[in-house]
Amino acid sequence: MQLNVYNVKGEITGKMNVSDDIFAVPANEVVVHQALVRQLANRRLGTADTQTRSDVNRSSRKLYAQKHTGRARKGSADSPVLVGGGVTFGPHPRSYRQDMPKKMRRMAIKCCLSDKAGNGLIKIVDKFDLDKPSTKYVENMLISLGIGTTALITTTDKDGALIISSRNLPGVRTISARLINTADLLSYKTLIMTKEAVKIIESLWEGKTKSTEKPVAK
Repeated sequence: MQLNVYNVKGEITGKMNVSDDIFAVPANEVVVHQALVRQLANRRLGTADTQTRSDVNRSSRKLYAQKHTGRARKGSADSPVLVGGGVTFGPHPRSYRQDMPKKMRRMAIKCCLSDKAGNGLIKIVDKFDLDKPSTKYVENMLISLGIGTTALITTTDKDGALIISSRNLPGVRTISARLINTADLLSYKTLIMTKEAVKIIESLWEGKTKSTEKPVAK
């Protein structure tokens, strides 16, 4: 499979052969959904806690006489039906973690990447020429690439200036190519990658690099 390579001005400078095992995988919505639910569940801390009537520190004295008041009988003040009383069936600390086979997690990421590649939502940039942080530089690049919605920019360990330049732009997130995940791929519409980031992804999920570049005939 071939994808276009752009410069920061939005001009096509070449084409890149990418692995079909990663960028041309048939869609599997069930696996992708399961991977997303698992990832979101694993983010939860599970620290919410409430007090039951045995935990509430209130007087155990009977509020009023059992009979001859014309009111319903009532015991202690820690009853759940009273303000300040215990909570019935409230949340308590627990773990929300879910497990998922490694092959299925890998398949979910490949399906997301293949979906974006098939719909033209992957923009491969040859390189970022950033000597110092510049938000205007990233903003102009997004405009040149025709990106008017959300964007996920995958970076390498050498793109520190790009990360700083992008963090003030709404709807734009930068993430290391080694940390790419299902939730981010589904949350952002367009995926921007450098050629080095593509090679990192292929070496990570495939075990070897197959990407090659060839110039566009003019």
